[in-house]
Amino acid sequence: MDARKRNWITWAFVALTVLVVAMMLGSTLHRTTYIHLPAPGSDTEESQGDLSGGALSLVTVTPETAGTVVATLSRPAEYRRTVTIEQIWSGGSTTTDTEVVVLNGWTRTDRDLPGGQVRHAVTDGESTYIWYDNQSTVYEAAAGDITADNEQVILTYEDILDLSEEQIAAADYRAISGVNCVYVETEADSMGYVLRYWVSVDTGLLTAAEKLLDGEPVYRMAALELSQTPPSAADFTLPDGRVLTAPA
Repeated sequence: MDARKRNWITWAFVALTVLVVAMMLGSTLHRTTYIHLPAPGSDTEESQGDLSGGALSLVTVTPETAGTVVATLSRPAEYRRTVTIEQIWSGGSTTTDTEVVVLNGWTRTDRDLPGGQVRHAVTDGESTYIWYDNQSTVYEAAAGDITADNEQVILTYEDILDLSEEQIAAADYRAISGVNCVYVETEADSMGYVLRYWVSVDTGLLTAAEKLLDGEPVYRMAALELSQTPPSAADFTLPDGRVLTAPA
């Protein structure tokens, strides 16, 4: 084999290698994290009927009783968890993580924003404190209508209590990723939106949620586990040194 032919083979191999690496990098750079929830109306193994051994094991969840069952649940007074939110639109989506810490009626959220910034907020439902990244300047304002759930970008599952029987399309017990939940799905509203809630029987917290428009998801939320790290005073200490609350 002459030198010219060997060079041609070498350059062909190099070009092929570069192409493969470029395809691998392209796939990595464009990879998106998705939240996978059961398809609406699907008859899957998620459906459990009545759960045994739980506090609600004697109650059957139906559209008629969903509000009553949800009313028996209560959120823990203190916890820490990560909430993942996926927002979907025609041709794209975005996924964000929010670290949530709750203590003594205060809620702290640390939310990753597009562009790399982190938005910190602490609220007790009356006052809200907001700052970004490691800035020392804190914006303080009345919370107004912006609730702790709004700060987490999650659906308020207690809204189920205000639904009429006719507004609930389905309700039962379901396990999602091993978490036993009360499941409620609404009928489509006048705008075509359907809401789906999975509320943990064990913690009383919203574990997963989905918002559909004309059968297509536009919003998903998941927070399947609680952290083993308890809330601390440091979580509720503002950059200027003020401590808003602390463990007893």
